Amino acid sequence: MPKLKYRALRKDVIATCLAMNEEGINQGTSGNVSVRTDEGFLITASGIPYKKMKPVHVVEMDLDGGYRGDFLPSTEWRMHMDIFKARPEAKAIVHTHSMFATALACLRKDVPAFHYMIGVTGGSSLRVSDYAEFGTQALSDTMLKALADRKACLLANHGQIAFGPDLEKALWLAGEIEALCKQYWAACLAGAPAILDDKLMKTVLARFKSYGKQPDDLTKDDAPSVFAPAKRADAPSRKPKGKKG
Repeated sequence: MPKLKYRALRKDVIATCLAMNEEGINQGTSGNVSVRTDEGFLITASGIPYKKMKPVHVVEMDLDGGYRGDFLPSTEWRMHMDIFKARPEAKAIVHTHSMFATALACLRKDVPAFHYMIGVTGGSSLRVSDYAEFGTQALSDTMLKALADRKACLLANHGQIAFGPDLEKALWLAGEIEALCKQYWAACLAGAPAILDDKLMKTVLARFKSYGKQPDDLTKDDAPSVFAPAKRADAPSRKPKGKKG
C-alpha cells in the first residue's frame, strides 16, 4: 500500500471539521472543509461522520477535477476547486449550514453594513448567491459571482462558504459570518437596523486589511487597524537591596 500523502494536513482538516461542529456552526456531515496543497487540494469525503473520519477519508484532488483514493470527495468539491482556481489567496475553505446564515440564505437576504464587522467579508455587505442545486457547476458559478471582492458569501437556500489563508482563519471567518447573521436577525426583529454607508465603511475596510498585523509587518501603505497608544520604554529592573549588617 502506498504511503498516505499529506498525513499531517489531513489530520488538520479533520480537526477543523470537529471544531466546526463543536462550535455549533455545523450539524452532522452537512458541511465540508478543504485545504490547498502543492498539487491541488484535500477535501473531506462524502457522507462520513467527522468523529469516525480518519486521514484516509480526506480525499486528494487536483485542480482539473480528478481525485485519488478509494473514497468519493464531498458533493461540493466543485465549489472548493473553483475557489482555489479563481482565488490564489484562498488556502483553506469552510462550508457550513450554520443556523442563522442558512436562515438568511433561505430568505435570500444580503446582509448590509449594519455593523462595521461586516468588513470581515472583504466588502461592505455579505452577499447571497442565486439559487442552484447542490453539487452542480451552476452552484459553483453563482457562488463565484457572490464572492467577487469577498472572502465569504451566503448560498441561497443552502448555507455559507468562507475562505482564508489557512484552516484556522477560514474556520474563524465562518464563525464570524454566523455571528453577524445572528446579530442581524436579532436587530431586524427589534426594528430597522441603521446601516453604515459606503463612506463610513471605506476607512473600516482599509483598516481591516492590516487587522492582526504587528508594527514590523506594516508597510507605509497600510492603514493601521489599531490606533496605537504611546509605547513606554521598558522599566529598568530593580535589584533587591542587600541587608545592612
